[in-house]
Amino acid sequence: MIDGAAPIHLPVMMDRIVGLFAPAVSNEGAVLVDATLGLGGHTAALMSAYPQLRIVGIDRDQSAIEIASKNLSAQFGSEAVTARVQFVHAVYDRIGEVLAEIGYQKVDGVLLDLGVSSMQLDQASRGFAYSKEAPLDMRMDSSTGQTAAQVLNESSADELKRILYTFGEEKFASRIANAIVAKREIKPFSTTSEVVELLYSVIPAPARRTGGHPAKRTFQALRIAVNQELEILQRAIPAAIESLNVNGRIAVLSYHSLEDRIVKQSFIRAMGSRIPDGLPIMPGPDNLVLLTRGAETPTDLEIAENPRAASAKLRAAQVLSAGVAA
Repeated sequence: MIDGAAPIHLPVMMDRIVGLFAPAVSNEGAVLVDATLGLGGHTAALMSAYPQLRIVGIDRDQSAIEIASKNLSAQFGSEAVTARVQFVHAVYDRIGEVLAEIGYQKVDGVLLDLGVSSMQLDQASRGFAYSKEAPLDMRMDSSTGQTAAQVLNESSADELKRILYTFGEEKFASRIANAIVAKREIKPFSTTSEVVELLYSVIPAPARRTGGHPAKRTFQALRIAVNQELEILQRAIPAAIESLNVNGRIAVLSYHSLEDRIVKQSFIRAMGSRIPDGLPIMPGPDNLVLLTRGAETPTDLEIAENPRAASAKLRAAQVLSAGVAA
């Protein structure tokens, strides 16, 4: 990266996402919410493709908003960005409240690009990456909430086991949780390398040779727990669907099975939301229609150019009638 330049971001499945939104956002007056703004890569692509489109850019990370604003201003000019983009520091499950506060009843598109951003991974001081020595923070909004160090040092063994197993799908969750509790009695955890060192000592050698880095699942679990990612996502999908105009579209990029399962189930519930409580969900075409056949994935070419896209899954849907969110 050139000194003084903003970080470079390769938006995942950019062309597909731009195309998916075309029928909903091509007209004058169209508004789309990029509910996980990040460095602004997807927003830039959408602004370029649809010159009349206005964007509401939401992110829980204030530094991401600042960088995205610089990136977009460098590409489109500060006056154009001021006219077309409204930046909001908030968690994306507050989409309904955010839109009400800035004067929108409904919008024409919502994009969610979940998980940790490239910027957060690349900034060693944030503590997201197990490959970099850093304080154990992992908060996407560094102004509030528990750090990963606090989770490790203050949670019970049972709670740590639940976090590791549920959010990281870690089969050695119990062994790791017990080791964490024993280790912190000698010295509380404060850095990423301390966790990585413990994991290498606890996870059996044969298991370390398969399935990627032995810290991958634990760091994922801690990040999800610190940021309450799954709970927020469960609230956010219905709120996003509820915020859409008729014929509005939602697209969601997820990066692991836990996220993708929530997105899939939320879409199904919205499709069957007119079914009375207690009866089986029977999705019908009059409420919400799926725009993707299952979960779409990046092409081999995109993965070769952007390895971080490898685990991405895209689901999209269109609202066909008002009030479909379950």
